[in-house]
Amino acid sequence: MSLRNLPEGYEARSATVQDADQAVALFNACSVDLTGETPHDVGEQLVEWRTPDFDLKRDTRVVLDGNGNIVGYAEVWDLEDPHVTVHSWGRVDPKHRERGIGSALLAWEEERARQAIARAPENARVILNHGALVKDARTRKLLERNGFESVRYFRRMVIQMDEAPPAPAWPEGIVVRAFDPETDLEAMLRSVRDTFKDHWGHVESPFEEELKFWRHWIDEDKDFDPSIWYLAEADGRIVATCLGWPKRHEDPEMGWINVLGVDRHWRRRGLALALLRHSFREFFSRRKRKVGLGVDAASLTGATKLYEKAGMRVVRESVAYEKELRPGVDLTRRTLDDEGSIHEGE
Repeated sequence: MSLRNLPEGYEARSATVQDADQAVALFNACSVDLTGETPHDVGEQLVEWRTPDFDLKRDTRVVLDGNGNIVGYAEVWDLEDPHVTVHSWGRVDPKHRERGIGSALLAWEEERARQAIARAPENARVILNHGALVKDARTRKLLERNGFESVRYFRRMVIQMDEAPPAPAWPEGIVVRAFDPETDLEAMLRSVRDTFKDHWGHVESPFEEELKFWRHWIDEDKDFDPSIWYLAEADGRIVATCLGWPKRHEDPEMGWINVLGVDRHWRRRGLALALLRHSFREFFSRRKRKVGLGVDAASLTGATKLYEKAGMRVVRESVAYEKELRPGVDLTRRTLDDEGSIHEGE
């Protein structure tokens, strides 16, 4: 599957692992142009490219200029059943914009994504996702010209800690401990899957498929630190998780929380707030004065209110776009029933 309508003087091919340095340099150049930051790391990129079932030849394209330099990139993620939500991502070097490279890459993304239709359940709706920063007017216009619609906003929230955060107040019956990758992975993942059923856009996937992705990330990422993955247990069962990351490449002074989830039956008891503060205090003890995370701006479980209560503030906003590839029954989470519509931390 080749790129069509590339401007004269450019050519395209699949990415290879040997492209990692150039590709990451491109990604960071695009980020600097928009945010002034360099969030991408070669090691992390290789871990991502080596994700089980991700195929560089099938799922990526790079665009080269006349000197063989990578000036454009696109990837498509369609790895898990039921193949109803396909994710795409792309970048064009700021010096090579307005020449049609982005349009050619986006057309390839859609063509590649349409292969999911044959693998999706009969009569299920199939969509292609693509994100953009709110301030990235160029990418947003490109997506909208090509039939994508904005459907959701997401925020980065950060706490600045000038002094040690308040100590957590744990609900009665809760025991908190660090994650043990040798014994806890399957139970932890089952807890995460249960709590994230309540998140907008969630699609249920086979447990074993998701498990192999988690094992890959834990085994391969050099920054994985189980001592800041916290499990909250009640009667020996995991009822909440708070999974931290020691740094962000664009800001080594910032800790990060990748996952925060609480079982439905333990919400509205202050458990998420306690886990946040527990994590904040650990980061503070490691001389991290900022902690960030990403959140759905209209979270179905009221997460944004919780994070504001914890002292976090919005620093950046992005928008999720969708394009319908096939109409049908929507298998993704869009709303909650009354039982699920509860605000953690209140």
